[in-house]
Order: sequence, then structure tokens, then C-alpha cells
Amino acid sequence: MSALAREPVPDASLEARLHARIARDGPLTVEDFMQACLSDEAAGVYASRQPIGGKGDFITSPEISQIFGELVGLWAVAVWQSMGEPSRVTIAELGPGRGTLTADASRTWRGVPKFLDSVSVALIETSPVMFEAQRRTLKDSGAPLRWYAALDAVPEGPLIVIANEFVDALPVRQFIRRGEAWRERLIASDGKGGFAFTDSEAQDEDRRLPQTALDDVILETRPAAQALMRELGRRAEHAPLAALIIDYGHAESGFGDTLQAVRGHRFADVLANPGAADLSAHVDFADLKRAAVAAGLNAHGPMPQGEFLLKLGLAARRERLLQRATPTQAEAIASGAARLVDPRQMGVLFKALALASAGLPPPPPFGHQHFALS
Repeated sequence: MSALAREPVPDASLEARLHARIARDGPLTVEDFMQACLSDEAAGVYASRQPIGGKGDFITSPEISQIFGELVGLWAVAVWQSMGEPSRVTIAELGPGRGTLTADASRTWRGVPKFLDSVSVALIETSPVMFEAQRRTLKDSGAPLRWYAALDAVPEGPLIVIANEFVDALPVRQFIRRGEAWRERLIASDGKGGFAFTDSEAQDEDRRLPQTALDDVILETRPAAQALMRELGRRAEHAPLAALIIDYGHAESGFGDTLQAVRGHRFADVLANPGAADLSAHVDFADLKRAAVAAGLNAHGPMPQGEFLLKLGLAARRERLLQRATPTQAEAIASGAARLVDPRQMGVLFKALALASAGLPPPPPFGHQHFALS
């Protein structure tokens, strides 16, 4: 686990260190501030504590219902079959959380012995706290497990990537329109012990930004997501690859400030108490899709999460589970499944985007395949 070894860090609080950094180097970009709040080795949300679950800051789809991970596991089997059932295939999960998704997926893999004999699991993780949770959850998964700090460290070969609520946590840059020019939105000390937004000097060197826009509108970009698409495209040049990205966000690109903080399952001030709240921003699926296509991948979707899960067989699996459930279990099964697909909850805001290397058919259910778990 050398990839998770931690360097010595200063004793000062993250807030104090950010103020010192601003005093030394000037205001921070939103990207740098977000990165520090999430990943600082001493006080970042993911690096220093467990933010997922009822006692954390937020809950993810795999934690809401076992059906989610089971269906994603079935999806991976179908993709492997479309690859020609290679004798060696890696499932790489980006940001595996507590390991719940892979644990639930592995139950479906046990029903396909040839797949289980072929698969190894790569968990892309940098947090020692998360690693320990994953190790406990997955000790009986039945598939070989390895941990990596980055996707580019995973050995080459047939690859299936799963990224559930991963991209939304990749830091964003924010630009604001002032008159005829874009300025980057920055974060400075407010002189009262806190932080405040400010602007950079006028800049127009980034030609990817729209040439016209209304005054004061905000545009977000996500450099790390662009880099991820390039890495997927690079790997797809050498071996079959498919990826499933499920997250919350908008299907079409647009303007707006979507940066948000969640602490204890409630929205919080983005700039207050760095490291004490989870920071994220909506995924621009249209931009992600453009980047994937530019990297040589075929892109399918995005499709609303509710539609995606129902087409993969959520209703049939829910009914099967209900047949064997106690009244208390039945209530949890029904409410969890409903939360995943209800348009008023996660069914529409969350979306699924599938990517595939050239030559592979559209992954299910984008190719109209329907599946059901028994």
C-alpha cells in the first residue's frame, strides 16, 4: 500500500494553512480550494474521515439499495461478453467509497463462474480511511483485489471502468463574465478570518470559453475530467475498454454556479470550515461526452438513472427480493429502489453515460438490451 503512504503534514488547521498560502501566493482558484478541502492529507474530507453513510455527510446509490451494485455487476458481465469474453479483464472502480458497489456486484459475478475466473478488481483510491473500509467490506468478494492511486497505474489490458459519483468530486474552475472579458473566479481571505470570492484580472487566453455571454454569468470547467477522458482514450487504443459514469448533473452544457457543500446531509456554506463539508459540482455530461469522442471513444447517453436501472431489470430484482423479505426488510427494499428511480429524487437528476472503444457494440441498455436478475 505504498501508494497510500502519507507524508508528514503541518500541525496548523487547513483553514490556517489556506490563509497562509493566500498571503504568500495570492488568491486561490476554485479548483485549488476544492482540491484542498477534499484531499488535504491531514484534514481533507476524503483523506481524514468517512463522509459516506448515515453518520457522514452524504449517501450514495450503492448504500441506498443493494440492487444498484447488483445491476452494475450484471452490466459489467454483459460488457465482458461483448468483448469476446477475454480470459483476463480488469474492473476498475474510481472512488470506490466504502466498497459497497463492488461487494454487491460480486454477488452477480458468482453466478457467472467463467467471468469470475477472468476478472480482477482495481480500486482507484488515495484515502487511507476509505482503503480500510474497502478492505473490510471486500474481504470475501471472491475476486482478486488491488489498490492503485491512479488509473494510469493499472496494468494495460481489457478494462471496464465504473465511476459512480466520482466525477462530481473532481475540482472545477469557475469563470465569470465581466463586460467583454472572462475573469477567473478566485478565493481570497476576507480580512475577518474567513474567505470570500474575488476575480482575477481580465483574461481571454482560453479560447475554449464562449466568445459571448451575459454579464456576471458563471461558467465551470473540469480539467481533471478532461484528463480522465484522454486516459481512457489512450488505453482504448491498445485493448478493449468500456466505462460507465453515473453521477448527478445536466445533459446539456450551460452557465451557472453549481458548486455546493454538504455537511451532515445538509447544504452548507461552500467557503466556511474548509475540510468539514463535502464539496462537489454538477457534471456537464455534454462536455464529458465531447471530450470522450475527441479521445476516440464512442459515447452513449446520458440516460436518466431511473430509466437506466429499470431497463437493466430493477423492478424484477426488487420483486424477487420482496418475496423473501421480512416486513421491515420489505419496506427498506421498496423505499430504496424507489429513491433510485423516482424522478423527484435520483431518477432524473442522476444520469448514466457509457463509453466504449471502437469496435464494441453499445453497452446495455443503450443498445436496447434488457436484463433481469433472479
